[in-house]
Amino acid sequence: MENFTSGILTTLLALAIVISLVWITLRALKRIHYGKSTGDELRFVRALPVGSRERIVIIQYRNEEYLLGVTSGGISLLEKRPTTPTPPES
Repeated sequence: MENFTSGILTTLLALAIVISLVWITLRALKRIHYGKSTGDELRFVRALPVGSRERIVIIQYRNEEYLLGVTSGGISLLEKRPTTPTPPES
């Protein structure tokens, strides 16, 4: 019984180490990714369903907003306009 308990504790300790290493790695990758902002990111803003498979979608890319019509048959550009600056959150 003592050998079984020792094996379980060793396994749980190894699992805790692996989980903590994964958590630390993910945090570091997230910090690296968000630290290198170039302004070229494609950003989804909002989607509005207008039918069973049709949507109107707003996408931001390079300081411009694109209003797209998305259907099962394709994607159409409805409007292109400069991005409106958003006030900073307090």
